[in-house]
Amino acid sequence: MVLRGRPSKNRVGGRWRRVTETVRLRGGGHGGRLVVVVALVVLVSAACTSATKSATPPSTTSPPGPTGTATPTTVPTATTATAVTTTPTQGLVPYLALWPFSTFAEVQSWQEAYQSGGHQPWHLDAGSTALDFTEYFLGYSDVNTVVSTTDNTEGAHVAVGYRPTSSVTSTAAVIHLVRWGTGPEAPWEVVGTDDTTFSLTTPAYGAMVSSPLRVGGTITGVDESISVTVVQNSSSATIGSWCCLPAGGAASPWSATVSFANATEPVLTVAAATGGHVQRVERFTVTGVRVTR
Repeated sequence: MVLRGRPSKNRVGGRWRRVTETVRLRGGGHGGRLVVVVALVVLVSAACTSATKSATPPSTTSPPGPTGTATPTTVPTATTATAVTTTPTQGLVPYLALWPFSTFAEVQSWQEAYQSGGHQPWHLDAGSTALDFTEYFLGYSDVNTVVSTTDNTEGAHVAVGYRPTSSVTSTAAVIHLVRWGTGPEAPWEVVGTDDTTFSLTTPAYGAMVSSPLRVGGTITGVDESISVTVVQNSSSATIGSWCCLPAGGAASPWSATVSFANATEPVLTVAAATGGHVQRVERFTVTGVRVTR
């Protein structure tokens, strides 16, 4: 079990939330979830509607960076997944609420606290939310820079990365976030990643899963080393991990089996990371799944 370091935090909406702000090269702002049962069985039986892991493929322009030779490829990877149509979370259809909120009730609780005392304003900033998701929820502390942010009708697409040198910025992943709720005080919620050269396509986004879990996708690169973790919103440590798989080539398939335990929430985040050329984590990809009860 791997502990995930986080900044100082207090209990808000039934979970740990940050109180103090960490000084980074970014602003402050963040995300939430409530599950509502919607009967869309007809759509599921008709045909699989293909979309990115954050539901529909966004148009994003990734910043330049090293390519997959002896240094990490810096363009994050594109995957497809079937839109979630069973027990969707209120206001997030067809997405899953990965972080920082689990239910819409938690969103409303934060909004009340923010309106009364300006509590945790970082929920309103997509860049800050994306970095906290990366550093503290996933535990990728060496991915600590916002490279770029693109906004479109599908939400915000925040490229997070690191600086291998003082003059070079490399992108590790593009985090997809959407606002949960309406109005100017709707916080940002992480719902997936936009992928290109490193993907996690198995299990599909929104799939029902149990342990042990078969995972896989494709990767482009040289001398890669893939590790996998399973995390849930209410835990301060990973609930499953697996390491490591040597990989490389051009869009080469990869797969592994990871076991997890003590899953108490209906939605889990599965993350795969690769690195070792410059630092521990140089690229990563995530997907959201549902737990079979």
